[in-house]
Amino acid sequence: MKPVRSIAFVINSEKAGAAGLGRELVAVARARGVRVRQTTRNKLPRGFLRGCDACCVIGGDGTLLGVVRESAVARVPLIGVNCGSLGFLTPFSPAEARSEFDDLLQGGFRVDYRAMLECRVAGRGSSLALNDILIKDEVASRLVHIEVFADGELVTDYLSDGLIFATATGSTAYNLSAGGPIVHPKADVIAMTPICPHTLSNRTIMFRDTVKLRVFNRSPCPSAPPMRKATSRCPPSRQPASRAAKASLSSILPRSSSTTRTAPGEVHPSSRSPSRIIRSGAGNGRFSSTSFKVNGQDNRSR
Repeated sequence: MKPVRSIAFVINSEKAGAAGLGRELVAVARARGVRVRQTTRNKLPRGFLRGCDACCVIGGDGTLLGVVRESAVARVPLIGVNCGSLGFLTPFSPAEARSEFDDLLQGGFRVDYRAMLECRVAGRGSSLALNDILIKDEVASRLVHIEVFADGELVTDYLSDGLIFATATGSTAYNLSAGGPIVHPKADVIAMTPICPHTLSNRTIMFRDTVKLRVFNRSPCPSAPPMRKATSRCPPSRQPASRAAKASLSSILPRSSSTTRTAPGEVHPSSRSPSRIIRSGAGNGRFSSTSFKVNGQDNRSR
């Protein structure tokens, strides 16, 4: 790969050792003549990664997930250094980062791509998610009646606590906890898993990654009288439409390990180019079990 000439650092100073490690890696980059910008903000300002060849995220999986959207938009690969607890998405330990960072800056890495989802809610903007998209009622104790359409055809309807759309990366997150399957990272699919459905059977439905999904809220309006029939419809503004996207997360990996790519998913084909994660050393092949959260009415993206 080409050497890194400009790099951004996102450092979670609340994590033990992250600030000190950040200073060490920044010094290595500057000694190599690499242009550096850095921040301790978890939520990046728009355009922060513009012009960078890579972004080094020092913290935990949550810190990296907070950078995912900007990475995807700016087409900048991520280098995840784990100073947290899980480390599913942050492949470098502090010791590995210290020993391999100089080689990485000289191009000693490969890029791993992961599919992402895009969720659009009627009358609102879109949200990108690396792991999953959750659709449920704003009130946690309330059931929702949801209809799902794939490429314009009705698939099914659910009366449940909610509905999860998961990528292969996110299959070991909320999807797994809700009884869904573990999906291999190379599988070009989207998993749809209901949460505690009011039914005698509960099965995950798998879609190809090019499908266009629309989800409608068929629950009674919250303001409706107690005796109002459940067949009544909320106004169109309260009917969220969720579609999956052709964006992807990419990460920098060691040159010695083979590249794994999950093709983009669709809850809407997105024109955004892949976001990436940088890895060095032997790939560990672990699945992700954390979530990228973007809250909005009737949906939460992870």
